[in-house]
Amino acid sequence: MMAGASWQEGLLRVSPQPGWGCFLSRPSNPRVLSLSPYSQLRHCASSSFTEIAATTIVTAVSSSNDQLSAQLTESTPLPSPAALSSGLGASQNGGPLLQPISVSVPYGNRHITIETGLIGRQASGAVTVTDGDTIIYATACAAEEEVEPSDFTPLSVHYQERFSAAGRTSGGFFKREGRAKDHEILICRLIDRPLRPMIAKGFNHETQILSWVFSYDAIHPPEPLAIVAASAALALSDIPVVKTVGAVRVGMVDGEFIVNPTVQEMELSQLDMIVAGSGSSIIMIEGCCKFVTEEKMLQAISLGQEAVVKVCEAIEGLVKKAGKAKRLDTIHLPSPSIYKCIEDLVADELTQALQIASKSARKRAIAVVESKVMNALAQRKNHPVQSTLKEENEELEYHDEVGLEDGEVDEGDLHVKPVPLERLNNSFDPLDVKVAFKQINSKLMRSLIIKNKKRSDGRGPEDIRPIQCSCSLLPRAHGSALFTRGETQALAVTTLGGDDMGQRLDNLTETDTKRFYFQYTFPPSSVGETGRVGAPSRREIGHGMLAEKALEYALPPEDVFPYTIRLESTITESNGSSSMASVCGGCLAMLDAGIPLKESIAGVAMGLILNPSEIGGSNDPVILSDIIGAEDALGDMDFKIAGSADGVTAFQMDIKVDGVELEVLEKALLQARDGRRHILGEMSKCNPAPSRKLSKYAPLIDLFKVEPEKINSVIGSGGKTVRSIIDKSGVESIDLEDDGSVRIVSKSLNALESAKSKILGLTMDPVVGSVYRDCPVVSIVSFGCFLEIAPGREGLCHISELSTKRIEKVEDILKVGDRVDVKLIEMNSKGQMRLSRRALLLEDGATETQEASATSNTDKKSEKKAVSKSGKSSDSSKDGETRRSQKTSTTTKNDTTEGRKYRTDRLVISSKKGESVIKHKQVDVSEGEDILSISSDDEAEDPSEEMPLVSADA
Repeated sequence: MMAGASWQEGLLRVSPQPGWGCFLSRPSNPRVLSLSPYSQLRHCASSSFTEIAATTIVTAVSSSNDQLSAQLTESTPLPSPAALSSGLGASQNGGPLLQPISVSVPYGNRHITIETGLIGRQASGAVTVTDGDTIIYATACAAEEEVEPSDFTPLSVHYQERFSAAGRTSGGFFKREGRAKDHEILICRLIDRPLRPMIAKGFNHETQILSWVFSYDAIHPPEPLAIVAASAALALSDIPVVKTVGAVRVGMVDGEFIVNPTVQEMELSQLDMIVAGSGSSIIMIEGCCKFVTEEKMLQAISLGQEAVVKVCEAIEGLVKKAGKAKRLDTIHLPSPSIYKCIEDLVADELTQALQIASKSARKRAIAVVESKVMNALAQRKNHPVQSTLKEENEELEYHDEVGLEDGEVDEGDLHVKPVPLERLNNSFDPLDVKVAFKQINSKLMRSLIIKNKKRSDGRGPEDIRPIQCSCSLLPRAHGSALFTRGETQALAVTTLGGDDMGQRLDNLTETDTKRFYFQYTFPPSSVGETGRVGAPSRREIGHGMLAEKALEYALPPEDVFPYTIRLESTITESNGSSSMASVCGGCLAMLDAGIPLKESIAGVAMGLILNPSEIGGSNDPVILSDIIGAEDALGDMDFKIAGSADGVTAFQMDIKVDGVELEVLEKALLQARDGRRHILGEMSKCNPAPSRKLSKYAPLIDLFKVEPEKINSVIGSGGKTVRSIIDKSGVESIDLEDDGSVRIVSKSLNALESAKSKILGLTMDPVVGSVYRDCPVVSIVSFGCFLEIAPGREGLCHISELSTKRIEKVEDILKVGDRVDVKLIEMNSKGQMRLSRRALLLEDGATETQEASATSNTDKKSEKKAVSKSGKSSDSSKDGETRRSQKTSTTTKNDTTEGRKYRTDRLVISSKKGESVIKHKQVDVSEGEDILSISSDDEAEDPSEEMPLVSADA
């Protein structure tokens, strides 16, 4: 018996954590405990290596004479199954039906409550987590029947935000929550990535974690709480896990770190970091920041890890009170003898195959070696191994498509999937062989890197693959770039538009429109395969959001560049780190579209090899820069970091082990900074280089402001006025804000300037007594006519104000299109204007002859045209008469107004460098000039009779 072990009569179910083992009183066949040299968890199986019976413990030696040992930690047994039910029925002494158990956890500057036993008692594990008035409910369950063994944990995570949690309903047509939104999928991935590596290897039962937001107070964000709730439910369940997981959010406001900031504090934060880990190590980090240095990031990670430890301790305390025994007897791992057989058979051939630089050639060579292994081991008769596979000829079920979306393997080329191979009698299970073969792959690849300091493609640990990039590939796109790094290639395209192109959000936590969004596509052809094509997968949504966060902080402010930006990345080749290639290509595509970025952004993916001493190296972990697919699949970490040369903007770390130390992350961050700087240097050599100017096919946008109280004048009744401006000017859209902001989107500069001048005219302030010259007649009614004194501003000139003499019909002296000078004599509270031509005629003392000769510009133009053509006329008498008439008319006018000038306010509307300017200017003007001006003369004759002030819209 081993030192430190204590025994009790009965069968023992072993746990990897203190307090998680319990004795079973029911009779059962003795089970066994086996420990594979390639596994992290001691487990119960059917192979007779280490047997735990009622009163003895036997440590056996495997067929390869490798010593296997198991150490049982003395711990307090868990309560009996009846006590663990948390009160599924009333207690024998008449106690309450529901008996909740809860713990309080320090969570930043406040406490949260984790409770079980009140809701969801039939689930294997169920908890509610409460922070303020935000409540998260999570469950964890595993199927009784196991699926076919694989190296991929059969875990699925679902998270849903109920709109009822905030007391509202979806704004769409469908009022019931259905398909997961992108925001919910991103939180599913946040939950999945830290918990997946913690589930015991070899537990091949379909596992499902469900999480709902039942209450939301708009103060405490639900994202980190969802991870805590899912971890607590998993720890309380009978699903075997290696470690307890906790999670917190870290923000930074004015240089000070805040643990678990509120929603309001996050609006001011320069850092948004989610840290997940166990009591001793870091498992996952993800987030974005505003060009934060690596040193600041390390401080934030350290602070977050300290808070995570407290969460883990509280969950473990709750498990001691209400946890269930783990299903360790269901774990299935390959026999250690399989590893020995594979190494003896193909170690040298596999080592040679792993050193092939080309991904496709390497993949084919490894496939040949694997086929040899499968054929050889299927014929071996002297190593019988019991298995938990289904009976022969029974139909197999496979669960690869849904699970792979959230899995730990990202673009790996050595992923083991269940295959319909039948197991021969007295031979190894083919799936066990496949799992063992992949682990041998990992061991040999690590050995090559440690011993030779060379990777599969010949690079050293810190080397970046060759880079080539070019811009302006697509002539009609607003911006495009092709970024190639080794065997990974991304085609990025930028599209510019107005507000109507924005991505509308309708989530529980936010309802807004995004002016920048990134869409990532990973077709199966990028890895030379066939597969499903359609709606984006969870992985595509996650990678797109990571790239979006990486580039968002580099965008110019909206008042500098008022466009909505859509960025797409299509992966055309993939051999690892395609999301970071999308960041680099997206940066170049935006520069090619003329977007003035604050900084150029690049991204790199870092890998990790832990415990190199086990394969002949030193104790220091090895950090790999710019990892390929095989290093991602067979390594221990995938750490994506994006940013500028001096600061980080986005990061995401996934691991395949039970945690990494802070010192490892520090080395990875500093090595990634060197990698980013190298990549940015290569991007600066882009050929052709980014155009850095707007494409001729991009829409034009003008952003300006008017007085907020004048916005209603531009909108009009039911939007009639603004729609009229859009239709008449030909612009694409006009967006108006309550603060007076106006955004005009147009493909034509003339149309944009026309719409802008109309809006400026509508929002100008007319002054009673002002004179407006050369105003066109817009429409004629029985009681007068409407004239446009400025673009979009019309006033009524009553028939009695058109002439100094009585006229029967307006058409007697004017028609639509004629231009006349008028004076503003009255304006009511609604802004309706009353104009007078008669007042100007009386002021000028004009004669009836002068009045008749100045009725319209159209008549003047016709008269001048007739005079110009009269020289060619054969009728000399008419020609002379016309000339004499013209001369007489001109002489009369000059006698009246020659030399007469006056001081006036001129309203000047001009366009310079795409910006319209409206201003008043004091000038000396001759009375005959054709100008748009505002007279300084405040004297006006009162009208002879009251007339209604009616606008043209009426």
